[in-house]
Amino acid sequence: MDTIKVNTSQHVDIDYPVAGLGERIAAALIDLGLFIGLYLIFVLLALVGGLSGVIGGSPYIFFILIGIYFGAYVFYDLICEIFMNGQSIGKRLMKIKVISLDGSQASIGQYFIRWLFRLVDFTLTAQMAGLICIAVSQNKQRIGDMVAGTTVIKTVPHTNFNHIAFHPVEEEYTPVFNNTSQLNDRDVELIHEVIDTYYKTFNADLIYAMSAKVASLLSVERPEGMNEMTFLKTVVKDYNYQTSLVQ
Repeated sequence: MDTIKVNTSQHVDIDYPVAGLGERIAAALIDLGLFIGLYLIFVLLALVGGLSGVIGGSPYIFFILIGIYFGAYVFYDLICEIFMNGQSIGKRLMKIKVISLDGSQASIGQYFIRWLFRLVDFTLTAQMAGLICIAVSQNKQRIGDMVAGTTVIKTVPHTNFNHIAFHPVEEEYTPVFNNTSQLNDRDVELIHEVIDTYYKTFNADLIYAMSAKVASLLSVERPEGMNEMTFLKTVVKDYNYQTSLVQ
């Protein structure tokens, strides 16, 4: 599976899977279906309006509505990606998003460049240039992505119990580290995300790096015989226990 490294605010690199051709096509079809649905509604309203004499009495209204519709269609991807953090409605439903190749959120300029190159990727080449580039390029990029320095990744949803960082802890539990209150919820979510990513990629360097950072943050040393993975899981469990006492 192709992945791209994303550097978190804690300076830990996490590998995210790059969205494939299938997910991107599905997202595009969802967005297209949205506009087809809006077009059918528009036609219905135009017919009703025409029959009632509203549009017939003001012919400019019809052309204004047509202009608004096609303007929304043309600028849809650009506007959505800027205001929806790299996603359109289709991308959000498919759980994929546009990011910069360095792992950061893409800039408005990058969104604009990849939107502009839709002419080359899709319009002028009957969809073929973009589809071929996505299929054969290393980071699954279309031409617009290559020029803009972006790609599309799969977002990892925390949907089932195993993906929840804050598991309940038994009442009789005795914490190993008593100063985990120095952490916050985002720190623990990041630890859990690193552990979850390890089970997907088997990149042990993630665990070693996160273990060292957490030990430094808490000013503790790993007990003898406790490996890095167990250390991280213990810190999370201690945090859950200690925070549950103050709720």
